[in-house]
Amino acid sequence: MELKLLKGIGPQLEKKLNSLNIFTVEDLLENYPYKYNFINLVDIRKVEDNEVCSVKVNIIDSPKVQYIKKNFNRVSFAGMANGEVFNVIIFNRAFLVKSLKVGNNIILIGKYNRLKNTFIASSIKFNYEGNKIEPVYHLVEGLNNVTITKTIDEALKTNSYYDYIPSIYLDKYKFISKKDALEKIHKPLTNEDIKISSKRLKYEELFNFMFKINYLKKLNNKSLGIKREVSSSSKEEFIKSLPFLLTEDQLKAIDDIYQDLTNEARMNRLVLGDVGSGKTIVATYAIYVNFLSGFQSALMAPTEILAEQHYKSLKNILEHFNVKIAILTGSMKVKEKREILSLLKSGKINLIIGTHALISDDVEFHNLGLVVTDEQHRFGVGQRNTLRDKGCVPDVLYLSATPIPRTYALTIYGDLDLSIIKTKPMGRKEIITVVKKETEIKDVLLKMLEEIKLGHQIYVVSPLVETNEGLDLKSVFELEEKLKLAFKNMIPMDVLHGKLKTSEKDKIMADFKTGKIKILISTTVIEVGIDVPNSTMMVIYNAERFGLATLHQLRGRVGRNDVQSYCYLVSNKDIERLKVLEESNDGFYISEKDFQMRGQGDLFGVRQSGEMSFKIANLKDDYQILLQAKLDSEEYINTEQYKNNYYYKNIVESITFIN
Repeated sequence: MELKLLKGIGPQLEKKLNSLNIFTVEDLLENYPYKYNFINLVDIRKVEDNEVCSVKVNIIDSPKVQYIKKNFNRVSFAGMANGEVFNVIIFNRAFLVKSLKVGNNIILIGKYNRLKNTFIASSIKFNYEGNKIEPVYHLVEGLNNVTITKTIDEALKTNSYYDYIPSIYLDKYKFISKKDALEKIHKPLTNEDIKISSKRLKYEELFNFMFKINYLKKLNNKSLGIKREVSSSSKEEFIKSLPFLLTEDQLKAIDDIYQDLTNEARMNRLVLGDVGSGKTIVATYAIYVNFLSGFQSALMAPTEILAEQHYKSLKNILEHFNVKIAILTGSMKVKEKREILSLLKSGKINLIIGTHALISDDVEFHNLGLVVTDEQHRFGVGQRNTLRDKGCVPDVLYLSATPIPRTYALTIYGDLDLSIIKTKPMGRKEIITVVKKETEIKDVLLKMLEEIKLGHQIYVVSPLVETNEGLDLKSVFELEEKLKLAFKNMIPMDVLHGKLKTSEKDKIMADFKTGKIKILISTTVIEVGIDVPNSTMMVIYNAERFGLATLHQLRGRVGRNDVQSYCYLVSNKDIERLKVLEESNDGFYISEKDFQMRGQGDLFGVRQSGEMSFKIANLKDDYQILLQAKLDSEEYINTEQYKNNYYYKNIVESITFIN
């Protein structure tokens, strides 16, 4: 049902709801509260120190507004409750001042600090209707909680929802109806209402997701690909040609790939490896086997810098096997691009490496047999499938340097075969990581000078391109000024960020690789794939702004040779969390810790299936429900009961069509 058909929704409100990804009445009903305010009035004299509570307060003096920074203000006034007088503070509510009149009674929700005799309010209510549970929703500018609650009340009067749980599981777990669950999640009367409705809605969402994953797996197992007649001696031949030894994990991944490519079932494998673990060489073997079978390969990378890097390294390894390699990027001249496209279509190019330029309509292959997608989570499913569909059932190999806990990987990548590379290539030293406060910056600068004198290069990372007045963070340009001043303009440095043109980025990176630039100051644009072995030090400012997994990715830009490398995390906050990186260089251990500390967070960026941004479920908190949903959906598919369910029958038809 369209939003505009709902009572009370005009064009302006519809636009605001759209910005919250709410486009239908069903979307509105599935826009669940992210928290609840439990309004049970208490006697402030009996409140525990810093306990969240609701109190009825009489305003006894006029409120004052203090503008601390742009877009940041503080309202304060004296209030009295249960005979106690105390100071009330609420942030970013200057617009409420006209309503806060001396003598009025209001309800405050927040924390009371007994030592400072101050109540920090998170919410103010002007009308008290008795003890209640108030749902709180995510909002955008111009949309308040009262308005969204009213629109959801109207939506609850319709039947614009579908019950996705098959009846056998509704009966098995004695779940309440979908109608009751929606009513209780949006208008709970008790804590138990929230508990039983959220459990039911979480299971439904996870069952729906796991059904798609498991059906894709079933389809992939049945999908016939290219059966290559290649001798297993190809492995020894390839391994002997390399100027370095492979690790056990790399050899195991190569075995997996050989079995996939010489089997009639279509390969659909993910190589999940830590930074610097050597995933590319494993993919290179797949390309080599595909070449021996007479088929073309395509390798898609997320950036031109990474594509260029792959082009150079694969050329070195595969050239003496007579593999014809070319690169295709968006910034190429038309004449050069036209020539490559002609050679590709005629089959004279065996391997094409490029960015998303590879999925352009004018890119045609002679006989594409293998698609390799590097940093696969950077591309949407549609982009990956467009490239895959340019061949006749080509095998697919995904690479990702975003390590996630194995148990979660096995679930969210359930439709893919998985090869995990944990061990690092021999000869590489562990990166020494140190957490420093900003007051200790002199130690960091001295270490930087020491590395420069040894002829090495340094990355410096900031979370911002430009200074933001509302945030006390260092921008890349501010860091450039400070470092030029600290080193008396004696050390060549430059700034790299996402707003630069591709040609400008390429020029800066080329100068850094050749050593013209000694210090590269950058945003996280360097997080993936950049390989400058002479870089031995990484300095990350405002490190608390990043997840541990992202910090580990950034740290992986150094330590790419046999020289000792260092990573300095500069921060005044979150020191204990950052110290996890001092403990370990194991990306899988770090991702487990990150997951425990921050929840699912960026884990959803790992898999852009369009279904990973759950509306109520949370992988960390609801992992047991996810496992049960996985088992139940597998059972449901295997008994083929889905053929009698209109919704799942349609899903199957759409998945089959797309694949």
